Amino acid sequence: MSITVNGLDELKKLAGSDLGTSEWIEITQDRINTFADATGDHQWIHVDPDKAAEGPFGAPIAHGYLTLSLFIPLFTELLDVQGVTTKVNYGLNKVRFPAPVKVGSWIRLVAKLAEVEEVPGGVQIAVEGTIEIEGGAKPAAVLTSLSRFYS
Repeated sequence: MSITVNGLDELKKLAGSDLGTSEWIEITQDRINTFADATGDHQWIHVDPDKAAEGPFGAPIAHGYLTLSLFIPLFTELLDVQGVTTKVNYGLNKVRFPAPVKVGSWIRLVAKLAEVEEVPGGVQIAVEGTIEIEGGAKPAAVLTSLSRFYS
């Protein structure tokens, strides 16, 4: 379920709020291969199912940065900021990949709007996110993402 806010003042009021949990998305071999083509990272652990089956994880795994890149589409399921002119990614304060994401796994985002601070012309938000793996003991990624919204 998405939270919708209209403008920076409403966004500021959400500071400290849990944003909820996104829907699950599947990590397919096709998604992994497409990411490998886009980034030029064709390491066998990602794109060679036969060799990866014999590797340390027993299957191909998603690139850590593929998992990280899915933060934005998962996050936009949780928070819709309207009434602003510009939305930009500003960076990351922390990223860790505690567990690999095997092909065929399903992942989702659990997020909290940890901070909202004013910046010239807008606000910057810090979102604490955990990308979970369905049935996994450890998350795929733990991160703090920074975004800016301008009026």
